[in-house]
Amino acid sequence: MLDVFRGLKSLVKISHVHIDSPVFRLHYSLTVMLLSAFSLIVTTRQYVGNPIDCVHTKDIPEDVLNTYCWIHSTYTIKEAFKKKVGVAVPYPGVDNTRGKADDRKTYGYYQWVCFCLFFQAILFYTPRWLWKHWEGGKIRALMMDLDVAICTDAEKKQKKKILLDYLWENLRYHNWWTYRYYLCETMALCNVVGQMFMMNRFFDGAFLTFGVDVIRFLESDQEDRVDPMIFIFPRMTKCIFHKFGVSGEVETHDSICILPLNAVNEKIYVFLWFWFMILGFLSAGVLVYRFIIIVSPRMRVYLFCVRFRLIKRQAIGNIVRRSKLGDWMLLYVLGDNIDSVVFRDIIHDLSHRLEAYHNKNSTVRTVDA
Repeated sequence: MLDVFRGLKSLVKISHVHIDSPVFRLHYSLTVMLLSAFSLIVTTRQYVGNPIDCVHTKDIPEDVLNTYCWIHSTYTIKEAFKKKVGVAVPYPGVDNTRGKADDRKTYGYYQWVCFCLFFQAILFYTPRWLWKHWEGGKIRALMMDLDVAICTDAEKKQKKKILLDYLWENLRYHNWWTYRYYLCETMALCNVVGQMFMMNRFFDGAFLTFGVDVIRFLESDQEDRVDPMIFIFPRMTKCIFHKFGVSGEVETHDSICILPLNAVNEKIYVFLWFWFMILGFLSAGVLVYRFIIIVSPRMRVYLFCVRFRLIKRQAIGNIVRRSKLGDWMLLYVLGDNIDSVVFRDIIHDLSHRLEAYHNKNSTVRTVDA
């Protein structure tokens, strides 16, 4: 099993340079790793066995019947899920089809599960790829190894001056950079919601309430309940195979197929339902948090003070009043990546420079008047 996951460990490698939020990192690191791992697991016969095994007659080769039923899908009888197992039916969903042609539930998704999981992993990584392209290594370039406290005072002073000069010369020019990141976070939320509906379509409208149905099943009486996991991921289904007989007449062979892979699929998608719900709520909360930051400069000052306690509130307020949202965002991300003492000095120096510039302009306007 370790061989399956060895190639995925790079997806959860934690970089020392943080250019996004922890919730955003859950989308492209942990979720992508999980989806990729699930995609590999369902294709590995070593752990789940043959994907399908059908009871066959001597007239039909085993491989032929298994391949046919795997490709052309199998079915169950909906009404048979409510009948007593061992008395009326041999297994939930398995019953004779006399007069029940319209009551069939066809299962054709199972051969697509591995591809669907891999495609979902690509979709989860897309916002990260886009943000990494737009960010362009700006934070890493501005850090200049200031996250490492071990350097000479002269070197540290020179790097601080370079960073301060950049912030001063490019003040009020970082809004587009910030809004691009907010767009990527919005895309991440839309991706989670969209994938919930995509899987709902994939499973014939049974996925949106899947987790709730499982909880209700576990809490209901054993006599009355119908297992939603078996309804969506049956372990035993039916398959009809047609062939020519010895006289040239078409013969119909009714077979029962066991789907051991569905024992794994049901657990994968129960986990994904709860994980996507958690991820969706967290992402929605982040967007609400971003909206508050956009409309409330006072909240920006408060958040900066809470996160960076070494910096004076007056300096933070001075910068927020005389800069834009993008500058605040850039400084906040920089503060997460460089040494706290160095960052404090840079913020205080930037505040003093802004204050001196403002006072100078006020004096010039007074003289002109």
